[in-house]
Amino acid sequence: MHNTLRIATFNTHKGFTHFNARFALQSQRELLRKLHADVIFLQEVQDVHSKHSQRFETWSISGQVEYLADTVWPDYAYGKNSVYPAGHHGNALLSKFPIVKTANQDISAHTLEQRGMLHCEINIPKWDTPLHAICVHLGLFAHWRRQQLVEVAEYIERYVPPNAPLIIAGDFNDWSTRSARAFAARLHMREVFEHHLGKTARSFPSWLPVLKLDRIYVRGFQIRHAEVHSGAHFVKVSDHAILTATLTKI
Repeated sequence: MHNTLRIATFNTHKGFTHFNARFALQSQRELLRKLHADVIFLQEVQDVHSKHSQRFETWSISGQVEYLADTVWPDYAYGKNSVYPAGHHGNALLSKFPIVKTANQDISAHTLEQRGMLHCEINIPKWDTPLHAICVHLGLFAHWRRQQLVEVAEYIERYVPPNAPLIIAGDFNDWSTRSARAFAARLHMREVFEHHLGKTARSFPSWLPVLKLDRIYVRGFQIRHAEVHSGAHFVKVSDHAILTATLTKI
């Protein structure tokens, strides 16, 4: 069905496993391919790092975003958030459909922590309006997250038509869920795991998830399926689990 969309969100931890013990970008790409997702929301993608590119033979010269997208997701976008002498990292979005517009918004709440919001408009065949896909990575402290969620909400109210299909996904760093619930109510959105399974997904640490850090919020969709991809094998992949959802446009 052309109205059905499969999406995923994943914090790649710059291509490394927990505590940077192992470079795992190749394993991450293989795992993402098995999900058969149409659109993937990625956080902490380290597109450039001069030292790592010399240290690891499997480091992609073309950058992590292009390496992860490869031949599966012909369109992709990258939002540079954190810049340092050796390189930079940020959010990314991989899509099987044309990305027709991209905006990267700085939502940093403090100079100590660079955070961003990547907004893409995606043309999906036979849809009468583009999909608005927003990938976020919020701060570590509650008062920073509250400020960032207000910024994201104001941005959406300004730039996303109320009748347009909308997905916001990423690492919210919000284990209490309080701020995010107020955010969702303001934008008339639903969190897919809360709505479909009755509770927010546990996604961290990936091998035995306890904390509810990653989320998927939707507007204009029915939720067909939601799943957390985690387990012992994630020790060799990333410290975050992968969340997927199957959605049908209303």
